[in-house]
Amino acid sequence: MSAAATPPPEDLFGYAIPGPPPAGYRSHGRLEHVLRTGRFAVTAELNPPDSADPWEVYERAAVLSEVVDAINATDASGANVHMSSVGICALLTRDDLAPVLQVSCRDRNRIAIQGDVLGAAAMGVANVLCLSGDSVGVGDQPEAKPVFDFDCMSALETLRMMRDEAKFLSGRKLTEAPKIFLGAAINPFVPPYDFRPRRLAKKIAAGADFVQSNYCFDIDILREYMKRVVDMGLHETCFILIGVGPLASPKAGRWIRANVPGVHIPDAVIERLEAAEKPKNESKKMTVEFIQQIREIEGIHGVHVMAYRQEEMVADIVIESGALDGRKKAQIGIAGLRAQQERRMESIRKRRAAAEAQAKPSTKVD
Repeated sequence: MSAAATPPPEDLFGYAIPGPPPAGYRSHGRLEHVLRTGRFAVTAELNPPDSADPWEVYERAAVLSEVVDAINATDASGANVHMSSVGICALLTRDDLAPVLQVSCRDRNRIAIQGDVLGAAAMGVANVLCLSGDSVGVGDQPEAKPVFDFDCMSALETLRMMRDEAKFLSGRKLTEAPKIFLGAAINPFVPPYDFRPRRLAKKIAAGADFVQSNYCFDIDILREYMKRVVDMGLHETCFILIGVGPLASPKAGRWIRANVPGVHIPDAVIERLEAAEKPKNESKKMTVEFIQQIREIEGIHGVHVMAYRQEEMVADIVIESGALDGRKKAQIGIAGLRAQQERRMESIRKRRAAAEAQAKPSTKVD
């Protein structure tokens, strides 16, 4: 997709901007603005807490906020319960951050999905990623009943109808349509490889404006996939972000390869970590190298960083990879970004202390 000749002003993008989006845009979201103005986008995944404490979300988001264009709020990934995607998005929009609401069809019927997206849009959420969802059998509550009233395709079609035609699937009219940038997931790294570009084409036809891939640990497979995608012209109708992330250890890599559906990790990656004196540092270096190679592949518009329980690495990885080269975030350097992160963390600590002080019962006696 080519960048707009005259981009709309920055103040038209952000949290809870009133009125219709600028011409050619689906939303007021920062992620869409970055992509449509031709910049290499960076998104990241927030590890959701097993907690009802909002400050855990704010603290985890703080280490990501200075180097990403949007933060994915996962929706019971791996069929395991965590704080909900809608709840995390509500907290992130309060902090003027740009969330991506993930919607898993495994756990909701069409009524719940439509209602959740309306509520999220009302809170200022501009990005929605539609997923079919992992089987409940891979999670820690395999006795749960899956819903799957929709799959990702029918969810995309329904949300596009709500946005573009201002009506529910039933035909009932909306008084205000959600202004949302629709996404889907792709996985170029598992067979049948020839089917994967055609699967992407179907998701674009259903309504996907952007896609995020699963982890990429095999650049050769990605190059072949993107060659077919470019030959089909799909990169001109959808923004493509490739998933990357560090492995905590060789053991973690082997466990993920064996237990996480759809993740392909070549032996060479595991062997490189095993041979390293400091595997965690080597994994970080490898992720930087992957991003640098991904940036050179035609048709790719950004990366999606997944650093499970290693969020503190994300800033270093993004800056060292050059993913933000030419942007203000890169110009201040890693030291400047660390200072910004610390200021945000200090603000969170003060707000938390004030909230806890206010919540304490009074000891005054009337």
